Amino acid sequence: MHAVTDSPQTSAPEPAAPAAAASGIDAFVGRHQQMLWRFLRVLGCAGQRAEEIAQDALVIALQRGVENGPGPRAAAFLRQTARHLWLREQRADRRRAAHHAEAAERLWQREFDGDDGDGWLQALDRCLEQLPERSRAALDRTYRDGMGRAELGAELGIGEHGVRNLLHRLRAALRDCIERRRQA
Repeated sequence: MHAVTDSPQTSAPEPAAPAAAASGIDAFVGRHQQMLWRFLRVLGCAGQRAEEIAQDALVIALQRGVENGPGPRAAAFLRQTARHLWLREQRADRRRAAHHAEAAERLWQREFDGDDGDGWLQALDRCLEQLPERSRAALDRTYRDGMGRAELGAELGIGEHGVRNLLHRLRAALRDCIERRRQA
C-alpha cells in the first residue's frame, strides 16, 4: 500500500509503517466484525442494518484507538457501542428495546463470549443435520425463504395451526439439542 503524494515517487520506497498499520486495522476488523454482526442480530437488528451498525461501531473504535487494547475489552467496547447505535434507532419503543438489549448482552456474555458464537452455530448445524428432511425443509422455507404459514401448510398438506405447532416443536427440539451439545 503506497500513500498518495503530490509528486511521483522517484526515490526509496515508503516505509512499511502504513502497511503495518493497515494490516493491524484489517486484523482488528477481521477479529471482531462477525461477532459484532451476530450480536446485533441477537438484538433483533435486520441483516443489512446490522452490517451498517457494525461498521459504524468499528469506525468509532478505530477513531478512539480501541484496536490497541486487549481483545476482550475491545469486544465489550464494540458491543456497547453497537448497542447504543441500535438503541438510538429504536426510539419509538425504547424501553422494550433497552431491556431486550440488556438481556442480549447478558446472554452473549454467558453463552457466546468465549468463541463469538461459533460453537453455538456448530451445535446448531449438527442438530439440524439430525432432523428429518421434512422438518429441515419446513425450517428452510420459513426462516430462509420467508414463507408464511398458509403457504407452508399448503406445501406440507397441513393447516396453519399445524405449521405453527410444527415450528414450535422444532424450535424447542433444536434448543434442547443445542443446549445438550454446548454442555457436553
